[in-house]
Amino acid sequence: MEKTNIKIISSEALSAWCSEHSVPAFRIRQINDWLWKKGVRSFEEMRNLPQSFIALLQSSFYIGVVVVEVRQSSSDGTEKISFKLEDGAMVEGVLIPSGERTTACISTQAGCALCCAFCATGQAGFVRDALGWEIFDQVFSLNVMSLEKTGHKLNNIVFMGMGEPFLNYENTASSLRMLIDPEYGFGFSPQRITVSTSGIPEGIRRFAEDFPKVQLAVSLHSARQEKREELMPVAKKHSLEDLSAALVDYHNTTSGRIIIEYILLDNVNDSERDAHELARFCRSFPVKVNLICFNNIKESMFHSSGHEKTHTFVSILSEKNMLVQVRKSMGTDIDAACGQLAKKSNTNN
Repeated sequence: MEKTNIKIISSEALSAWCSEHSVPAFRIRQINDWLWKKGVRSFEEMRNLPQSFIALLQSSFYIGVVVVEVRQSSSDGTEKISFKLEDGAMVEGVLIPSGERTTACISTQAGCALCCAFCATGQAGFVRDALGWEIFDQVFSLNVMSLEKTGHKLNNIVFMGMGEPFLNYENTASSLRMLIDPEYGFGFSPQRITVSTSGIPEGIRRFAEDFPKVQLAVSLHSARQEKREELMPVAKKHSLEDLSAALVDYHNTTSGRIIIEYILLDNVNDSERDAHELARFCRSFPVKVNLICFNNIKESMFHSSGHEKTHTFVSILSEKNMLVQVRKSMGTDIDAACGQLAKKSNTNN
């Protein structure tokens, strides 16, 4: 008899299975607690279940796990982890320590189909969507690593690894529900989770309704339509005008501040005009602008903006009373920084 991954069946299906086998309903709550709060990897670890029930579970189900394939350490303390999914597809996550705080960066897709010009992930191509439990398992594994490495749990989770979360909405949403659920899930504060999108208007509106307390980040990189299309092909389908309208709706629904991510590329999107265009784009909703230094990728034609241009760009935004910071890149020496994740880890550390 072929077994089913218990992490992918619905609560309704599990309830029906329990009824069929005369199992009391409260066992479902126990199973969910072990799977999503305690993160067990075998039924034998479910210590408050009778052996007869464990044997019954083993006869029908198995517990799917995401396997740590490669773990690399940076000189700045950042770690990049390559996770192998059930079918052998690979995703990458990053553990980023900063003082007493640790952030987990996770992936929602194996690869990416968006092909942004400055990003190694898109150049590596798209393999498949990560399932909800596979996204969740990345967080659980990184939390265990954080405890081992720093002695404390994760403080923040960012959906900023491989893939576009809103092109894998159902699985992204499923993982978020499991991460946030205070009773049987991970119990993580939604305010400490950030989901980053390239700007999918319908996804942004749906996200606002479903997860109003989770933070939204938008990878913008240019507030000029033609230039953004050159950098991000997705902009040809979703214009800046449509994106702006979606962000207005997002703010009206959630009252939340939107994080704008902007990689500064020398002589591409770092001029004074670019800064003024960015300020103009952001005037319809409250934002925090994260300016990101470009992290070199193989055979790239781009270069990071120099200190003087970066300073001028920041000054223009600050003069317009915008909240702006230049984000420090972490893990560049192991290709773990923004835009560098590309499934190419091949050494253990």
